[in-house]
Amino acid sequence: QVQLAESGGGLVQAGGSLRLSCKATGASSGTFRSLNLAWFRPAPGKEREFVAAINWSGSNTFYSDSVKGRFTISRDDAEYTVHLQMDSLKPEDTSVYFCAATLRHGSPWPSDYDYWGQGTQVTVSS
Repeated sequence: QVQLAESGGGLVQAGGSLRLSCKATGASSGTFRSLNLAWFRPAPGKEREFVAAINWSGSNTFYSDSVKGRFTISRDDAEYTVHLQMDSLKPEDTSVYFCAATLRHGSPWPSDYDYWGQGTQVTVSS
């Protein structure tokens, strides 16, 4: 059973940066390298809003329009970890950020992901 644990959240001023990490445990190397990984956050009217995703090989990344050009998703398979580098943060980025993983085809829909972390709080002050 894959378990995910996020870290790296905190309080930052607008314009600042944070780097979130999500470490997977309970997965073999082969399983982790097969996972499509993503970050989500709650949004008004939605359970969780897509933020960014990276495919199993790391060759493709995807971003929501609201974070494109400011956030960067990456993976470190040797460390069983996915990162979310968040630059030029805005107060509207304040949220709990969840990482998610799936062995199925990755997508922007939360229902397509089988494994979830507990979330890490990001607060951006104006």
